Amino acid sequence: MAQSNNIELEAAAFRQLLTHLQQHTEVQNIELMVLADFCRNCLAKWYAAAAAERAIDIDYEQARQIVYGMPYSEWKEKYQREATPEQLAAYDAKQKLKAQS
Repeated sequence: MAQSNNIELEAAAFRQLLTHLQQHTEVQNIELMVLADFCRNCLAKWYAAAAAERAIDIDYEQARQIVYGMPYSEWKEKYQREATPEQLAAYDAKQKLKAQS
């Protein structure tokens, strides 16, 4: 496959992932971290880092707006719930497992 086709497909898949996450606001970041070891904020950090590597002026907050589809403060107010004790315990257990690896 040509490199340009590969980049185009990767970009399309990434856009679909963002759309999916934006449509599924019921999925909390802590749940993503426990299950997949990344969350929306991780995606924003990776996006900002990729921009910096290419000398493109996009900071973390701008990247979060791209990932969340709105300013993070707005998303947080509308959709973020307090993490439950069970979610926090699962996250802590995951972090301990990672530290042992």
